[in-house]
Amino acid sequence: MTLEFANLDVDKLWEATYETFYMTLISLTATFILGIMLGLLLYLTGKGGLWENKVINFIIATFVNVFRAVPFIILILLLFPFTYFLIGTIRGPNGALPALIIASAPFYGRLVEIALKEIDKGVIEASKSMGSTTRSIIFKVLLPESMPALISGITVTAIALIGYTAMAGAIGAGGLGSYAYYAGFQRRAFDIVLICSIIIVIIVFIFQFIGDYISKKLDKR
Repeated sequence: MTLEFANLDVDKLWEATYETFYMTLISLTATFILGIMLGLLLYLTGKGGLWENKVINFIIATFVNVFRAVPFIILILLLFPFTYFLIGTIRGPNGALPALIIASAPFYGRLVEIALKEIDKGVIEASKSMGSTTRSIIFKVLLPESMPALISGITVTAIALIGYTAMAGAIGAGGLGSYAYYAGFQRRAFDIVLICSIIIVIIVFIFQFIGDYISKKLDKR
């Protein structure tokens, strides 16, 4: 077997790379917003939280745990009716977005909760004693204090998302995973599989570098 990249279509490769970036960036943005909301709710309604409520905390925690537990490839299949209702198609990059977001937001939500729990309780108590509102505590204490950890968490989530896009590609979502599977693996064109794998690794390194850089810049310790 020789790997001379004779089977490679550069235009299709660029299109697949764009689709992978598209799916990753769109779903990552939604995951960041929804994950922070879930993490805040888990933290605030948990024991000793500002909105302590066992029932709400249990419901949110159950939602998070269930969707974290379902393997991604199965989750895509389970969400086909919802995806078709929401997007109008179950194929292509847009068809993969609901599953990508629903799989990633609960995962990131747990990371957000962990980051918030690491904040010094004294800082929160000091803010409360000065009459700060819950809104003020959230936006002026909790989020700023935990931001380096939040960025590290979203970096980990981004890398997981890149892997998810590759799996989604195997069932028609597009991207490098789809190109590697249909044009490469199924046709025994292993040069395509190799170059797609290399590009995915490069994308992972790019996200890791950016995430580490921003996290270090925000860390005031």
